Amino acid sequence: MTSLDAYLLFGALLFSIGLAGALIRRNAIIVLVGIELMLNAANLNFIAFWRFGPHPEALTGIMFVLFSIGVAAAEAAVGLALIIAVYRHYRTANVDQIDSMKG
Repeated sequence: MTSLDAYLLFGALLFSIGLAGALIRRNAIIVLVGIELMLNAANLNFIAFWRFGPHPEALTGIMFVLFSIGVAAAEAAVGLALIIAVYRHYRTANVDQIDSMKG
């Protein structure tokens, strides 16, 4: 049986990888992937705390995760639409080369 500490450690590792990907990488797609990794780490923590909590029959952790998955799907759709629009205008997906917000 795996303990809560192992899940939290794995969640922290996953969050750290996502944070590094979002802050270090220059490609906008990789930044979105890093943000998705951070959301998945939060989902893993929700499930771990729900499973090892005092009332696992309440299904509150599952509801938080389902809501978070819905928000992540909407964020991915809007983020990819923005990246496509920026790529059409600037002909690059490198976030360092996008320096103006003028139309």
